[in-house]
Amino acid sequence: MTKLSKDFYLREDVVQISKDLLGKYLFTKIDGKLTAGIITETEAYAGAVDKASHAYNNRRTTRTEVMYSQGGVSYVYLCYGIHHLFNVVTNVNDVPHAVLVRAVKPIEGIDIILKRRNAEKLHSKISGGPGTVSQALGIKTKHTGLDLNGTKIWIEDKGIKIMKSDIVAGPRIGVDYAGEDAKLPYRFIINL
Repeated sequence: MTKLSKDFYLREDVVQISKDLLGKYLFTKIDGKLTAGIITETEAYAGAVDKASHAYNNRRTTRTEVMYSQGGVSYVYLCYGIHHLFNVVTNVNDVPHAVLVRAVKPIEGIDIILKRRNAEKLHSKISGGPGTVSQALGIKTKHTGLDLNGTKIWIEDKGIKIMKSDIVAGPRIGVDYAGEDAKLPYRFIINL
């Protein structure tokens, strides 16, 4: 087991970290149930200067305060009052960068993932969106602020090599309110 080191999360370039998370294994051990998926889609959010970020213009609220933590913790928020969205906080204290994990390919605890998703077999939508990632892996807003080197949620490098040519970049989804920043190519996808 090779959990990502703290240094991985403390780097300055949230866009690079977003790419580097592709091919890593996101693990959860929630209520004693181990599940995991390979990260196949991410979105970078560059904090105070990024109009699409919850921390744009250094906005600090009860919900976003965790984004100002030292990198390597989870930021989980509720979207539309329904979907729990899992983000990885990056950079140093008081620099609110985060990477949204948008999709994973289920690898471990498939039976648990199917049960959580109320499905009988794996299909492309089982954990192919940010809300379904959290549902499949059992992540809820109560898991915000967890140390990603802990025992509930962590990310491992299992040696999958992703080439630059394997990564498809495009604009982020659902952030039209961010004007020009909505068009930034900060969403990254690999096909596994």
